[in-house]
Amino acid sequence: MRNRRPRTPPSPLAQLRGVDPVRLRMPVDGDWATVRDHLVQRLPVGDATVDAMIAEGRIVGADGTAIAADTPYAPGGHVWFHRELAPEATVPFTLDVVYRDEHILVADKPHFLATTPRGSHITETALARLRRDTGIEGLGPAHRLDRLTAGLVLFVVRPEERGTYQTLFRDRLVGKEYEAVAAYDPDVELPVTLRSRIEKERGVLTALEVPGGEPNAETRVRLADRKGRWGRYRLTPHTGRTHQLRVHMNSLGLPILGDPLYPRIADPTPPDDFRRPLQLLARTLEFKDPVTGREHRFASTRKLEAWESYGSWDQ
Repeated sequence: MRNRRPRTPPSPLAQLRGVDPVRLRMPVDGDWATVRDHLVQRLPVGDATVDAMIAEGRIVGADGTAIAADTPYAPGGHVWFHRELAPEATVPFTLDVVYRDEHILVADKPHFLATTPRGSHITETALARLRRDTGIEGLGPAHRLDRLTAGLVLFVVRPEERGTYQTLFRDRLVGKEYEAVAAYDPDVELPVTLRSRIEKERGVLTALEVPGGEPNAETRVRLADRKGRWGRYRLTPHTGRTHQLRVHMNSLGLPILGDPLYPRIADPTPPDDFRRPLQLLARTLEFKDPVTGREHRFASTRKLEAWESYGSWDQ
């Protein structure tokens, strides 16, 4: 008989502003005297902060009871707490729901709004906003868009169905088309299908193409329209590597307007500077629903500012 992993108990804490509490499982082989001793060693916040959280009753066990400074260490046990939610610059753009049923929700995300909590972006994320606005606490993403990319994102209503929808993206059963604005170069022959190996190291801002490496990224690029020295491009990714579209457009000598990383890393901008968004938009999303069998096709209604009005975008 196969050994089953111990069941994780449900969180005794409600979400805070659409954000789940942090759950920590204590190592089975731990030999700390108290939960407090373990947390002081494990959390990168200092013992004074841990002591303050315990004194305020902010760290709880599985039954919702706040731990005390002398609560004995429990190998394999769990504790929950909410991280400090630092002030964040409000992303001043709407997050539109384009479709919702009992299984999925499709949102049209604006530029500068992260898909899920990460790093310094916690409450100002599409997931946290949607949970607050819809009241669907179990809402989770089936995939992600970069914070700087706008457009369609698929969310799953029921946690137990999330893996089913994520499999669509893993198995490349979702049709996706993006739109981008970049320079027009008559010497670049289009349409073209780019295949290369893209790798990104953790902690490094940019991804790199590895010359001669086994391709793991494929993008179809075609010119959809032209205005003077600018072009509007349709990008069809057949894989989903990090920064794939940005890297491939840059490799053509056509970096996407507003890109702070390619071809070179730009100086940091203030967190409340929303003037020059990356001109990349996840325009369409289509797939056969693995739960209902419905054929879905969604289209973003957002516009790329540099294409509609370059003068206002470039202020």
